[in-house]
Amino acid sequence: VQLQAFGGGLVQAGGSLRLSCVISGRPLSSYAMGWFRQAPGKEREFVGVIVWSGTMTSYADSVKGRFSISRDNAKNTVYLQMNSLKPEDTAVYYCAAGSHPYTSSIRPSDYHYWGQGTPVTVSS
Repeated sequence: VQLQAFGGGLVQAGGSLRLSCVISGRPLSSYAMGWFRQAPGKEREFVGVIVWSGTMTSYADSVKGRFSISRDNAKNTVYLQMNSLKPEDTAVYYCAAGSHPYTSSIRPSDYHYWGQGTPVTVSS
């Protein structure tokens, strides 16, 4: 299984970005998909997760109301829409495939496959 995340870049505070993550090797529908981020000098932190069916999502408090996750299983792609971006959202963003199709875990150890990360920089 391979995951490839892309769509990161430089954006001004208040702007928006949409990240995409494409899975190959197994159908996307086999997995819950999480997004995590890691800022320089900080630990990797949970951003949000969407279950395999797309019927349930969960978000970190820091992004709730600004970020949203969606998925298109037919395209083997999961998305992270980021609105009202803040400088503190600056990080490398990773997508990850969960160990269970319905997981809503915030722990990186509960995700078996990881993408390479895509950097997001929000300028003030």
